[in-house]
Amino acid sequence: MTNFLNMLTVSRILLGFCIFLFLYLHSYYWLALIFFTQASLTDFLDGYLARKTGNTSVLGEILDPIADKLLIVFVLIGLSLNLSSFYVGFFASMIIAREIWVAALRDYNARSMRSDRTKVTFLAKIKTTVQMVVISIYLFGLALNNMMILLFADILLLLAFLITLQTGLQYTYQTFKK
Repeated sequence: MTNFLNMLTVSRILLGFCIFLFLYLHSYYWLALIFFTQASLTDFLDGYLARKTGNTSVLGEILDPIADKLLIVFVLIGLSLNLSSFYVGFFASMIIAREIWVAALRDYNARSMRSDRTKVTFLAKIKTTVQMVVISIYLFGLALNNMMILLFADILLLLAFLITLQTGLQYTYQTFKK
């Protein structure tokens, strides 16, 4: 079961790459949306099944956030290029910078035997969910060729960024508090 769950996690990385290609090709928005929905569901499913069956593993705990980050990074970069949007590109860069910073904090805490300080929080799970919802709205707007939906996604991207920033600040505080 653990291997199956880890394969679900790895599939998110592969799906992220495919979605990036679909966005590059400009005419496969429905496929990008379907693949992204599938990837988002694997994120929920592998976590749910791991907890429900007691098949959590150290590898799974490491791979899951990496797969989430790579999926989000592939798609946000693909969206910023596809939309030629400095706005999406800026927030994608800020989200990626936060992810790199938190990865560095996790490494630092692991080396200092304080991994509990950067364990995934509930708000961080909300952050990932909000990011996935925002990306889904962008992909839906592209699939329908509807600028109003894309504008709505732009507004929600700001909200996703603010939550992302908040979780990064929380991890930073937890790491460096006395």
